[in-house]
Formats: sequence, C-alpha cells, structure tokens
Amino acid sequence: MKKNMKKIVACSLVAAMAAGLAACGSSSSSSSALTSASDTTSASAAASTESAADTASSTADASGSGSGTLRMSWWGGDSRHNATLAAIDEYEKANPGVTIDSEYGAWSGWQDKIATQLAGNSEADIMQINWNWIYQFSSDGTGFYDINNVSDTFDLSQYDQKYLDLMTIDGHLLGIPVSTTGRVFYWNKTTFEKAGLEVPKTFEELLADGKIFEEKLGEDYYPMACGEYDLTLLLTYYMQTKYGKAWVEDGKLNYTIDELTDGFDFLKSLEDNHVIPTQEKLTGDGADSLDKNPNFIDGHYAGVLEWDSAVAKLTGALDEGQELVIGDYPNDIGTPATVFKISMGFAISKNCQDPKAAASVLEYLLNGDGVSTMALERGVPVSKKAQETLQADGTLSGMTFEANQLAADNAPFALSPYYEDSELKDSSEGAYYEIMDNMSYDDEDSADLAQELTDAVNQVEAENAQ
Repeated sequence: MKKNMKKIVACSLVAAMAAGLAACGSSSSSSSALTSASDTTSASAAASTESAADTASSTADASGSGSGTLRMSWWGGDSRHNATLAAIDEYEKANPGVTIDSEYGAWSGWQDKIATQLAGNSEADIMQINWNWIYQFSSDGTGFYDINNVSDTFDLSQYDQKYLDLMTIDGHLLGIPVSTTGRVFYWNKTTFEKAGLEVPKTFEELLADGKIFEEKLGEDYYPMACGEYDLTLLLTYYMQTKYGKAWVEDGKLNYTIDELTDGFDFLKSLEDNHVIPTQEKLTGDGADSLDKNPNFIDGHYAGVLEWDSAVAKLTGALDEGQELVIGDYPNDIGTPATVFKISMGFAISKNCQDPKAAASVLEYLLNGDGVSTMALERGVPVSKKAQETLQADGTLSGMTFEANQLAADNAPFALSPYYEDSELKDSSEGAYYEIMDNMSYDDEDSADLAQELTDAVNQVEAENAQ
C-alpha cells in the first residue's frame, strides 16, 4: 500500500513537471532546453540537430574553433549552470563564428533523456556524461566519437594516462575525464548547535543524535537525510569500512548474505532512531533533490552524504545563517572506505558534423581560459593545466577542494564501472531504488533485502561481462 502511494505521488509530480515543460518555449544558446524524453520531442530534437548540422561549417579556422552551431548538454545545480553558461558566452565572444545552444537541467530524469536522444541519434554535439555511460551506451567503443582523432585540437597530454584509460574502450577514447569525486559527509553545524550538539564523528554519536533532535527540536528535525541512491552509497561505505573489502570483486558482490543483512539492519536503525526520515516523508516533501528540499534549505535536515563536487549547490541552497561543514568519516566500525570515482566526463557525439570545433570548445573549457570561469563546479579537475590555473588564482582551495582531498585519502577500493548501471540506479525502475523502498515502505526482512541486492548486482555484472 505504501509503495503504491509513493508511485501515485511520484507520477503526480512527473505529470505536473511535464505540463510545465509543455508550456515552455524553445531555448536559445543562453537558456535551458529541458528536452522531454517523449518520442515526439526526440523526433523534433533530431530534426533540429540535422538542421544545425546542415548550417554548420565543416572547416576549422586557424584556431581550430570552426564556425556554425553546436549543441551542448549537461546536468547539475544552478551554480554549475551559471558558471557553464558564462564560460560558453566567453567562448562565443572569442569565436564570433560559433554559436553554442545549451541544454541543461537537474539530474532527475536526465539519464533517461540522454538514452532517448542517443537511441534516436538526436543527442547534443558535446555532452556531459557519467563515467559509466561509456560502458552502458558504447560497450563496443563506437557509441561516442573517438577523441584521439582530434588530439591536434584537444591537448590530451594534460591528463594522466590512468584516467584516459578509464574512458577508453577498444582503443577508442570516448570521453575526457573532467574530475574525480567521492562521497563525503556534510553537516549543518547551525542545526546541531541548536540541538546543543557537536557534529557527529562516529556512527554511535549519529545514532544517539537522532533522539536528541526529536526531543529538543521536534519530530520534524533529523540529523541526516538520504534518498534511495544515497542509502545505497551509505550502505556501500558501511560495508567497505566494516568488512575491509571492495563492494564488487571478480564481477560479483563481495559480501555474504549475513554481512549484507548486517548492513541493512544498520540502515533500518537510522530510521528507527530518528536519524533519517523515511522515504515516504522525503517523497511527500515534493523535491527531486535535497538541495531543493525546503527541509534541507532551512536546516530541518541537518546532514547529507554527497559528492564533494556538489558542495557549491548545497551551500548555495541553504538559508542565510546556516553553516555547512565537512564531516569526518565515521571510523568506529573500521578503516574509512568511501566511494570514489571519475566524477564525470565530456564526450563528443558520434553524429557531430564538426568534431574539431567541438574539441576546440572542450579545450577552452577544460584546459584553456574557460577553466577559471568553470572553477570547481564539476569538482577538482584532473587536467594538469586546469589545476595550475586554479592554483594560481587561489580557487584550488575551499570546501570543494578540501572535501575532494579527504575523499581521495579515504578511498582504498576501486569502484566497478557498473555500480551506476541504469538497471541498478535508474530512479524509476532501478534495483537500488526498489530495494531501498522495500526496506523503508514495507520494512522487508533484512536478509531478503540482502539477497535481492546480491542478485541484482551480480546479474548486472554478469550481463556486462559478456
């Protein structure tokens, strides 16, 4: 019954969002083009891409920038959108023959949108991509343009080969690694002080804080909030830390059912001790991400486990007077072992009519003058030139940099490229979401949840190994 109610609420929210999008007009180079994943919109986008390709010049000028119109897409929060739009505007002013049409939005539903575009050959010329997308959408190495072919325009020497290798399949470099990122604990120090507490340093303290929040601040205050995917990442942290081994090894989930049962018991204890709100409560809040949730914004939800690259949108979302701080990794159960990966990359469409022009844009944004404008909105860059630039202007400091360094120092295990496969991570049908909802809505037995997760992860790993 509870799960059905969540689906009804979620569907209502989607319908409302779709109606809002339908009322919007078409975008220009400096506005959001939140394209629907419907067949009609995909067909329209494909036609638009073809038209743009027809008008774009296939030749590049001496700077390698070319001329004509390019489409560029990305997801993120408002601070990332604003920085990227500013950098694009600077590029267009420096290259008067080039127009870049921007398509951007929040993460929610973004992967589905891109999957629809890729299937219909209507994707943008330049795409921000997740690391795992090169395996999901280009398992044979041909789903995206091979950037090795434009190495005369894009300076690959700025990147350690180990990062380029992670973006390469069958010798085809399918994306440029932009940054690395890890999951970090962030706490609203203001709310904890309001409860008479210091921010927690251990899970034991966190579990005790839940009841204190409820007693001193009220039942609508929680030390932490986690959506379904956040719970999966928290479970991963707990398992890797307590049992001292990687999440996946040799293509299989690396824990026994008894060990995973312990992990789900831990997650349940967070709800039972008023540390985190239930998924029903989060769904009722009506926000598609915590930085847009009024209960996070005003400090009612006082902690998150988020990517280090997301700190700008988190701090930017808080009401005036709220202070977010980086937390220690809880170490009372073992040696901290967080999730750490290539944060994201940029790819060029295999259908791009002028990949040299697209490469010139990426060179500007990732290695050139656009680096200062983009700053740390996509995390700490792996480009050597970008690091030098940000170090020189004092940007390579502050919470994003500190959190990234903290995550890197507490990440002993490599992440499977299939950890974020859509069969697991898709917000509407992915196993992570289904399993965490089964736990929160239905209070399903921990051993059964452990078996479901084991089966789901092993199936995805086996499918991708074929």
